[in-house]
Order: sequence, then C-alpha cells, then structure tokens
Amino acid sequence: VCASELSSGINAEYGVNKMTANLELPPQFIQFYIRNCITSCTDIPDRNTQHRFVRLVCVFLTSLIRNRLVNVQEILIEIQAFCIEHSRIREATGLFRLLKSLDNKEPS
Repeated sequence: VCASELSSGINAEYGVNKMTANLELPPQFIQFYIRNCITSCTDIPDRNTQHRFVRLVCVFLTSLIRNRLVNVQEILIEIQAFCIEHSRIREATGLFRLLKSLDNKEPS
C-alpha cells in the first residue's frame, strides 16, 4: 500500500465519519463499510502502515459505538476478532474494553 492509498483510506474514513454524524445512513452501508475497513487492515502488508490504519479504524468504530450510530450486536464477532488480532495496539484494546463494557450492560 502506498502513501496515496493510505491517504485516500484516511480521507474516505473521514468522509464517512462526517456523513454518519450529519446524515442517517442505512445500517447495511455502515456495516458493509466497517467490514471493508477490517478486511483492508488485514490486507496491508507494511506493518507501520497497517498499525496506523488499525488505530484509525478503532477510533472510527469507537466514535460510531459511543454515538449509537451502529448496531454493535450485528457485527460484534467481527469487531471482537479484529481487536484480538490487533491487541498489541492500544486503540484496539480500548475498543475491545468498550465492547465488553457494553456486553456487561446488556440484560440477560
């Protein structure tokens, strides 16, 4: 992945983040975009670039979850697996903790 691809990934993420804040996007679009981001992180061969993108995706997901813009239950397993795979990255650990705290608040 070259710098321009990462830049366009960052720009796309910024754009989607702004849209979710200002528009009501279909849940299927948001879920598709999240799954695409997770897959894209896995496909980045350069470790430093991958870590930057993972951090960005985690911050984005945290924002979506905290602002209740995504139904976490529909993609919980994918996000948890992503966090575990990238557990050495602080933002992924924070996102995993957020997911667990939400899980603990769910009524049984």
